[in-house]
Amino acid sequence: MDNVKAIVFDVFGTVVDWRNSVARESAPFLARHGGTGIDPHAFADAWRKRYQPAMEECRTGKRPFTRLDILHRENLELVLKDHGLDPVRIGEAELAEWNRAWHRLDPWPEAVAGLTRLKRKFIIAPLSNGNIALMTAMAKRAGIPWDAILGAEVAQAYKPQPEAYLRTAEVLMIRPDELCLGAAHNGDLKAARNCGLKTAFVTRPTEHGPDQATDLGPSEAWDVVASDFQDLARKLGC
Repeated sequence: MDNVKAIVFDVFGTVVDWRNSVARESAPFLARHGGTGIDPHAFADAWRKRYQPAMEECRTGKRPFTRLDILHRENLELVLKDHGLDPVRIGEAELAEWNRAWHRLDPWPEAVAGLTRLKRKFIIAPLSNGNIALMTAMAKRAGIPWDAILGAEVAQAYKPQPEAYLRTAEVLMIRPDELCLGAAHNGDLKAARNCGLKTAFVTRPTEHGPDQATDLGPSEAWDVVASDFQDLARKLGC
């Protein structure tokens, strides 16, 4: 890790607690529109479940690159229909506000402090499938101290496509081996390593709730393994 100049981070699940945040944001909307019997956490899980299939259409060329805010909105309407709620009756203004739940995700308790420490030594930025407006709004609200906001529009690609990692290094004007990805997802780190990036695994054992069955620990010998961002900062001498 001695030659690493920048650490870029997966955001959903690694930096922020999307599940509890989306459930919190969705609860009042569900209550207002006849969804009082719907568990907000189950709703958040159902919304998130459509995340990868929506991006896969862009990855495979079935549709042009499309910002995540748009994909999230399309998926919201599908999930509402799955739960017996009519998006048309909810109305455009409320749907737009509900979709911005993804702009209002809370960071994990130690994330901002840990990132602030890492920022003293490294350039830090998101390497997320989220778009720039989403990442900016989230950082502004949560106080996430990024040096730069790099959304998926920068790469015009969704992870784990190699372009997502390689174009990020190119934009930062550094070599892939001078860039490290910090993530709570082994698959993301594997794709980054295959592109020549350094890797840092950060454990988030409750990202998917109390019954999480994946990414409970490192699946490979990553360059650094940390219990949280404070631990990562300590291990990297920050």
